[in-house]
Amino acid sequence: MANIFNRCEFLISAYTIAQLPADSGMEIAFAGRSNAGKSTTINALTNNKGLAKVSKTPGRTQLFNCFEFSPGLRLVDLPGYGYAKVPIKMRKHWDQEINNYLMKRQSLIGVVIIQDIRHPMKDFDKQMITWAFNSGMRSHVILNKSDKINNGKIKQTLVDVKRQIKALSPTTTCQTFSALRRVGTEELSTIAKSWFAEEQSFMDQGKEFEEE
Repeated sequence: MANIFNRCEFLISAYTIAQLPADSGMEIAFAGRSNAGKSTTINALTNNKGLAKVSKTPGRTQLFNCFEFSPGLRLVDLPGYGYAKVPIKMRKHWDQEINNYLMKRQSLIGVVIIQDIRHPMKDFDKQMITWAFNSGMRSHVILNKSDKINNGKIKQTLVDVKRQIKALSPTTTCQTFSALRRVGTEELSTIAKSWFAEEQSFMDQGKEFEEE
C-alpha cells in the first residue's frame, strides 16, 4: 500500500487554536516532550526530512504546525511540553492552548505520544495516555531514539512501558521507533492510516443513518 503521508505539505503554523484551519475533516496530533523528537518522527513518517522544522534547541517548537496530505486530512505537530527554559508566562499560554486543543478540537481523531526510549513514561506522558483513554480518543505511544540503546535494552523497555500503559489505558498501543534510522515508520504509518479509515467509516455510517 502506498504511503499516503508522502504527499504531506506544510499548511500553517498557529500561535493559538483560533488560528488553526477550520475545525472540519480529520487530524492526528503528535504530542511529546520538547526533546522527544516529534518533528523528526513526522519527517520520517512522511519521508520528507525538511517538512517539520527540527530545532537544535529543545523547546523551540512553540507553535501548532499543521501538515495536510489530502484535503481535510492533517497531521498536527503540537508544541513540545516540558519546556524547562521557556518563561513561565509562555509555559502557561501553551498549557492552556494545548488543553483547549485536546478538549475542544472536533476534527482530532487520535494522538501519537512520542517519548525518548531512554526516559519513558514521564508524568505528562502518563497524563496524556490517561486523558486519551478517558476521552475515548485513539492513542499510540512511540518510543523514539531506539538507536541510542542496545537491542536487549530496547526489548526490556518496551515490555516495561507496555505494562505501565496497560495499567492506565488498555486501548493505547505502543512501539519502538528510530526516526534517525527510519525504523518503525511502516508500523506507525499503518496505525495512522487505520485511524483515518476507521473515522471515515464512522462518518459514512452516520451519513447513511441521517439519510434514512
